[in-house]
Amino acid sequence: MYLSPRHAEIIQMAKDHGRVLVDDLATHFNVTPQTIRKDLNDLCDQRLLSRIHGGALFPSGIENMEYEARRKIAADEKEAIGRAAARLIPDNASLFINIGTTTESVSKALLDHNGLMVITNNINVANRMRIYPSIEVVIAGGVVRGSDGGVVGEAAVDFIRQFKVDYAVIGASAIDHDGALLDFDFREVKVAQAIIANARHVILVSDQTKFERTAPVRIGHLSQVNTFITDRCDIPSVRKICQEAEVQLIETSLG
Repeated sequence: MYLSPRHAEIIQMAKDHGRVLVDDLATHFNVTPQTIRKDLNDLCDQRLLSRIHGGALFPSGIENMEYEARRKIAADEKEAIGRAAARLIPDNASLFINIGTTTESVSKALLDHNGLMVITNNINVANRMRIYPSIEVVIAGGVVRGSDGGVVGEAAVDFIRQFKVDYAVIGASAIDHDGALLDFDFREVKVAQAIIANARHVILVSDQTKFERTAPVRIGHLSQVNTFITDRCDIPSVRKICQEAEVQLIETSLG
């Protein structure tokens, strides 16, 4: 599909900001509002944008923008965490991969593995891994969350409970200093709890910014996981929990 330079820039602006407005675009490109309206109508006819009063939206623009913003937080740290987790998982293993930007980094680092069976409720993970013939991808059914491609709800929980796998890779929106693993969506939490209950080895992946956040719904406790991989853990109470519960703590920033 050919896009003129102005159309391509409009699409990129909509993708970056979630929406574009006629008056702002007219000023930016130094053209008339009528010209911009025609541009937007053309792009909407091609289903590249969705028309709103006074402008246009990138499809699911606001939610995608929030999700993309989360992916950019501690991006290098997440990549390192992903590589460290992938080193723990051997070829020919079965595993769950849960929702989250850090778990997606793990999925990226696993692409050179062979014989994996990956069960996931994360559409982004499934889409990335499905094209690799050495990896079998099984995706849960349920309600697809538009904000991040996560599959949640009772149907996803029932699906997860059919399996007993070697490894589970999970994330959390926040980690309390008392070891509580927390999230925002109770539907997602139920899936995460089923994943923890049906894996022989649970790997929690989370960068240190999660120690600074809070969320209202409890997934479980740090003592329930086998391995915790983070870039750095400077919280004495968290380190103590890992020691007392025999949770392997891996800090990627320490080499």
